[in-house]
Amino acid sequence: MAAHRRPRGTMRDPIRTGYEIERAAKERLDALADHAGVSSALYFERLIENVELNDQGLPVWWPEERARDGELPIDSA
Repeated sequence: MAAHRRPRGTMRDPIRTGYEIERAAKERLDALADHAGVSSALYFERLIENVELNDQGLPVWWPEERARDGELPIDSA
């Protein structure tokens, strides 16, 4: 079954991305998109549209690698 694609000419401001990513990540993206029955591009767009952000504007699943501006880190131990 072919992946669902949006109708030709319906994108308002299309742009090609030129990101280099690990092969395994690309294969996972393709597999997830295939499972959803959509193109990898459409799947990626839906991921971006639906990412939940924390109070710092980072995805909620992003590791806290940097201290918050003006805040001291607090250890939970």
